[in-house]
Amino acid sequence: MKEYDIIIIGAGPAGLTAGIYGGRQGKKTLILDKDLVGGVGREVPAMENYPGFDIIAGIKLIEKIQKQTEKNSEIRELESIKRIDKIKDLDFNFNIETDKDEYLCKAIILATGSSYRHLNVEGEKEFLGRGVAYCATCDGMFFRGKDVAIVGGGNSSLQEAIYLTNIGCNVTIIHRRDKFRADIFLQERIKEKGINVIYSSQVKKIEGKNSVESITLLNNKNEEYKLKVSGVFISIGYDPQTELAEKLGVELDEKKYIKTDKSQKTNIEYVYSAGDVTGGIKQWIVASSEGAISALSAYNDLEK
Repeated sequence: MKEYDIIIIGAGPAGLTAGIYGGRQGKKTLILDKDLVGGVGREVPAMENYPGFDIIAGIKLIEKIQKQTEKNSEIRELESIKRIDKIKDLDFNFNIETDKDEYLCKAIILATGSSYRHLNVEGEKEFLGRGVAYCATCDGMFFRGKDVAIVGGGNSSLQEAIYLTNIGCNVTIIHRRDKFRADIFLQERIKEKGINVIYSSQVKKIEGKNSVESITLLNNKNEEYKLKVSGVFISIGYDPQTELAEKLGVELDEKKYIKTDKSQKTNIEYVYSAGDVTGGIKQWIVASSEGAISALSAYNDLEK
């Protein structure tokens, strides 16, 4: 059984930054992630609001942060948590069992992030991988020269629409509201690119035979109509991954995000949380800031 001072669950921007700060404070720190380092951040096509970079792909930024983190903490990818037990021990507070090993630690930082939100409409599951996708940078090249729809109206949606247009897709954005909630500069970029937008409409059905051929839309006048497309990229936000937190007894808010104080502390002693799983403003710089705060809080509490 391996022993650590701090174990961070999740290797996105929050978890990696917590690893930097935890290790630099002299605490033996481990980061565990059930997926690859970076999570959904690996799929961001272009980021233009992270300090120090005019523009950088998500995976490139993750690689840079990972190298820095590895100088201070150990990282283990593709390792899923099976259970976390609170224990009464003179030296350790938690026992963590994964599908590969077992660990003891004094403090835990939950940086489990979020997962793609689904439309939950007819045809979405049936055509997954056959025209339905959640990642433009992963699957966009399969649709070069074809008509595709992006569903959503936030920053990610517009970034993906621009990316798909740049690689040769004919893009239509479907947004359920009458105006975007994305950053103004992205809205201006959409206009510059001449990307088609259908406002005040929702996807009711995704249809086709062997692959996606069309979607049925419903507008705010209760009128239904079809749009012929070969691909549907769903970009309507994320749901927090709080299953581990719930099992541990961590308090969640009404939207299932982890509740923390200003020091990123949860209601469970020596359990902290950072990043998208805590709700609030979903930006990399915010997640990284919370990661730094959570690691420093854990250090201070352990020193006491």
